[in-house]
Amino acid sequence: MLNAPPNRFFPVLLGVLLAFLPAVLAHAAPAAGDPIDRILIVVNDEIITAREVETRLSAVRARLTSQKVSLPPDEALRRQVMERMVVERLQQQVARQLGFTVSDERLERAIRQIGEQNHKSPEDLRRESEKEPGGYRAFREELRGQLLVQQLIEREVNNRVSVSEAEVENFLAGQSGRDGGIEYNVSHILLGLPESATPEVIARARQKADGLLAELRKGANFGQLAVANSQGQNALEGGGLGWKQAGQLPDLFVNALRTLQPGAVSEVLRSPSGFHLLRLNDRRGGGEALKVTQTRARHILIKTGELVSLNEAQRRIEQLRERIVNGANFAETARAHSEDVGSAANGGDLGWMNPGQTVPEFEKAMNALKPGDLSVPVKSPFGVHLIQVQERRERDVSQEREAATARNQLHARKADERYEQWLRQLRDEAFVEYRLGDK
Repeated sequence: MLNAPPNRFFPVLLGVLLAFLPAVLAHAAPAAGDPIDRILIVVNDEIITAREVETRLSAVRARLTSQKVSLPPDEALRRQVMERMVVERLQQQVARQLGFTVSDERLERAIRQIGEQNHKSPEDLRRESEKEPGGYRAFREELRGQLLVQQLIEREVNNRVSVSEAEVENFLAGQSGRDGGIEYNVSHILLGLPESATPEVIARARQKADGLLAELRKGANFGQLAVANSQGQNALEGGGLGWKQAGQLPDLFVNALRTLQPGAVSEVLRSPSGFHLLRLNDRRGGGEALKVTQTRARHILIKTGELVSLNEAQRRIEQLRERIVNGANFAETARAHSEDVGSAANGGDLGWMNPGQTVPEFEKAMNALKPGDLSVPVKSPFGVHLIQVQERRERDVSQEREAATARNQLHARKADERYEQWLRQLRDEAFVEYRLGDK
């Protein structure tokens, strides 16, 4: 049985948090002596202040500059930043309404992860954050909000997406499946359309898309235009989607990317969500065969726990090993003594195993054996093992890999589509008021 795809959205959220780390550290109430902050945006029953927007805006400018993305006009960038903040706040509100919480333990794990990605210890992060307004407490609360959103997406998106065997088979038989292991590095501009868009609205959006394409054909910077105009979730990243497997992208995109050379821009593409422009940054991979060494092995397990110490388990395994060396049948010994219920009935047989299928301690000991050899007692999280390798073979597992990859890509594509639809509905149903003229 295939494992469900892991939560794809937390790395994205974490990436956003890392990108805005300076803003996170500075996100706090005005310090004593600062002028009174003013309300800039009302999001349902909460507010976003001018100071919060300016802090985030400064962080975005710094990040885009470091990535060598030309900055769009200040008003366009400010509009994108404010809209991003509105969407973030709406998701956090829904998460709290549904009763989601983030324990201090979960928060500490996330802080350690941020530290590792920044090559800093949690203590380093604490010291740096304490130098900013709001200090370490403000940093923790901003991260807590991101983790709340992670839980919300898991419920509203990941847990409601499924992929059937028929979908996997159809995918492999179709165009996306024939792209094999190809990956595309893509940038994207979306000009969105409401569900009930009038012909006039559609025409204006198409005209704008054609205008952007004309600018790009004349050499305009794609990232700059994306930041200024795109309504996609990656607008503030210059439209960059990063590396995507073919199956993670809509067929509409793949068909366009298949014929592009790196650096080229697609024609205007139309989908139910709006008009799209794609830039192919690079491509890699292909449908090369994947050969692995498989091992057929059997084992006897004595579990450790409150009633059986590690020393006792090792002693019992050594006794069983001596019996087998002296002529006892391995399979019969396993049926009589192994505490791995699943394999004991089969004489300890684990069948053919691919690399990475067992715990590291077991696999390392197994790989050191020649066919027919018996291991010494092997400790693992499950207890103590006696291992015997029966056979080895080289096998092309490309088909198995393709099926598993197809399932993950389909899940990712459907999750992306659901997330976009869910966010659009959430935004449409919210009360959002911009007070840009207030002083």
